[in-house]
Amino acid sequence: MGVPLALSFRVYRVGSGGCSPLKGAVVDVSQCDAAGEYSDVRDMNNRFHTVGKKFLRGFQRTEADGSAKFVTVYPGWYQGRTVHIHFKVRSSAATPAREFTSQLYFDNSISDRVFAAAPYLRPGTRIRNERDGIFREGGAGLRIDLQQHGDRYEGVFELGLSM
Repeated sequence: MGVPLALSFRVYRVGSGGCSPLKGAVVDVSQCDAAGEYSDVRDMNNRFHTVGKKFLRGFQRTEADGSAKFVTVYPGWYQGRTVHIHFKVRSSAATPAREFTSQLYFDNSISDRVFAAAPYLRPGTRIRNERDGIFREGGAGLRIDLQQHGDRYEGVFELGLSM
């Protein structure tokens, strides 16, 4: 369980003629749960073993308007990393096919609010964005703006693939 998150991607084809929605691209996402655990992995520190379990990972194809929508939960955190969601966008609409792999980040103030309540409450010190080595290499441009609607959050992340 966790705080509901409606996450949308809008993917665009970028070329010499401008920018247009990219239909049919595959958007993959994966994230940890509120306890900081990923599905289908064995933690190298033996903190958890979820091999064979499938949760908080999946893919969608973009619609005609370039959008792919996911209903998930706000990700938790684990030692040594800031809050993030992994994503990959793949398109076979170009030769060769295009692929972009990265991570989405969240505003520290929102994470502070979310992590102040169960099921996110837990001991340890969370790494904030500015202290995360990967975030410092360009993560500010990969931060998603979220709006709160009651007990849930919604956000749209837009990106373009050069074709």
